[in-house]
Amino acid sequence: MPANTPTKNPPEERLVNLVVALMATEQGLTKDTILRSVSGYREHTESGASKDALEKMFERDKENLRGLGVPIETIGDFADPDDLRDARYRVPKSEYALPEDIVFTPAELALLNLAGEVWSEGSLSAEARSGLRKIRALGIDVDEPIIGYSPRISAREPSFPVLQRAVEQSRVVTFPYLRPGDDSERLRRIRPLALIEYEARWHVFGHDLNLDADRTFLLSRIVGNVSVTRDTFDPALRDGAGERALSELEDLAERQLAHLEVDPGTEAALRLARRGRAADQGIHVPYVDAHVFADELASYGPEVRVVAPETLRALVITRLRAALARHDGASGGSS
Repeated sequence: MPANTPTKNPPEERLVNLVVALMATEQGLTKDTILRSVSGYREHTESGASKDALEKMFERDKENLRGLGVPIETIGDFADPDDLRDARYRVPKSEYALPEDIVFTPAELALLNLAGEVWSEGSLSAEARSGLRKIRALGIDVDEPIIGYSPRISAREPSFPVLQRAVEQSRVVTFPYLRPGDDSERLRRIRPLALIEYEARWHVFGHDLNLDADRTFLLSRIVGNVSVTRDTFDPALRDGAGERALSELEDLAERQLAHLEVDPGTEAALRLARRGRAADQGIHVPYVDAHVFADELASYGPEVRVVAPETLRALVITRLRAALARHDGASGGSS
């Protein structure tokens, strides 16, 4: 591997390392300290990635963590709290402290202590510990190990909790679903067999009773309330459903490869290179949903260009033109 090629870190590992670092100090960390010290950013910094690309990655990671329920605080200058030029970031551990009036039985305490031991042994990776040592070397007080922390993960899709209960209870559900290109939603009636996360998006896999076929639905395309009916189904149908659905999504992604040209050192390069593989004059990146992938590619602006397939290229161009039209409209209406 070339000396300037960063180690590929899964984004979820980078997010965990970031949470560990932000929880390890009460005074907070500056963005520069994070980019130099936290594994997942440090490797890209050392490989010469542009500061702009790294800062964009950090801002997206912050929003993703906040969406998952992790309370990241931004601390401004002590003299002027609104001055965020040298802002520091932290996760207040008080957010994860239990109320003082909670009382546990001896049996419950034994189970909690056992769980705490497992967490303290396994939660802090070597990369996270290395990052904490680097932060401590800068003269910043650090608590290690971090024990008693458990992320409060919450699904962003409003349909998630209803579908989760329906899966657990083996109950048939109905919901309005809008596919890209359709003028109106269609009512789906399914046996929900599993909720799965793929490419950072939630899907429900089940048997469509109207089509008499297994289908996977993107939760973000459910455009109304999910109704749980009184009809039930055999719980045994859920066995292996999640693994089967993930396997089908992975197979579909491998059959759909996007040929992309990506500017080196940009946010697009940092994010897409991990999922793709080298190709002539660019990279090949597998994808499942062309419309969802087009949204992502368009968000990178000029940092990425779609060579093939033409259908994906057209979708990205449509989104870029729509963004330009909105920008021109906003500019034309301002004084």
